[in-house]
Amino acid sequence: EDYALRFTAKRARRWSLARVSNTALGAISFLALEAIGGAITLNYGFTNAIAAIAVVSMLIFLTSVPISYYAAKYGVDIDLLTRGAGFGYIGSTITSLIYASFTFIFFALEAAIMSSALYSLFGIPVIFGYLISSLLVIPLVTHGITLISRFQVWTQPLWIVLQLLPFIFILASNTDVVSQWAHYTGENAPGANGLSNTNAGGNTSAGAAESASLNILLFGAASSVIFSLVAQICVQVDFLRFLPEPKPNQRRQWWGALIAAGPGWIIIGALKIMAGSFLALLALHHGRDAAAASDPMQMYTVAFGYVTSSPQTALALAGIFVIVSQVKI
Repeated sequence: EDYALRFTAKRARRWSLARVSNTALGAISFLALEAIGGAITLNYGFTNAIAAIAVVSMLIFLTSVPISYYAAKYGVDIDLLTRGAGFGYIGSTITSLIYASFTFIFFALEAAIMSSALYSLFGIPVIFGYLISSLLVIPLVTHGITLISRFQVWTQPLWIVLQLLPFIFILASNTDVVSQWAHYTGENAPGANGLSNTNAGGNTSAGAAESASLNILLFGAASSVIFSLVAQICVQVDFLRFLPEPKPNQRRQWWGALIAAGPGWIIIGALKIMAGSFLALLALHHGRDAAAASDPMQMYTVAFGYVTSSPQTALALAGIFVIVSQVKI
């Protein structure tokens, strides 16, 4: 019995604080975060995108703290938590509907990203990539948190290395790329026209000066996209249910694990959104069109091109990273 749904009995919370929090954090590897960061930056510009990321991330963090606390304290999922908060059966049903819709939509997005990797690596048609992505996870999830926690522990070091490696090489090799990113106004900025804001030499045109000012409408549009991530706390709660009760000398460790596995997901998530924002502009300057530039497979193919001079090796590294990330989520 792995308590896949609803209440988690105390005897089932047999994993350590570190194991549960690591498993929960492993679930935020999804590359839809990078795709969102790339899309809002290309459409609304750096300033509006970063402001939206900061404000919405803070709101998600604050709303997630009480949800995470009560879920971990009583070992309940988001359905029972809603019902216990006084919203009754209808409240829990609506919450479940929202959670299910969120899951379906993001599962489709993640499958699309993974299918893009399978197509780039092996030439597998996208429709079969969707099928593979859907079926691949079944053997993993049928064994519940027992196998999932092991899988997250095994893959975490590889994922962290592949996540950070290209950024180290990019920043070491091109000192102008951050400035170009910070001056990008976006396709929808007043007076802006996408790449016309930054010429091939990396110098910004007059129109790019507008990136220093915040446009409230574009900020709102970018924020509305990021707000879709508020339901991710439901996923984190599914893991927090397994957090063991704190011992008298473990209060600080318990709270640290709670914050890291619960509301803390958005801190790493915000960094990943900003990473996608940065990589999308980098891909744009390497000749990708806007649609391709917001595709994580294309982003990381360009990024790993800074790690190795071999296009095939860069493609392989990007493909491995995308597949590992998607299977983890």
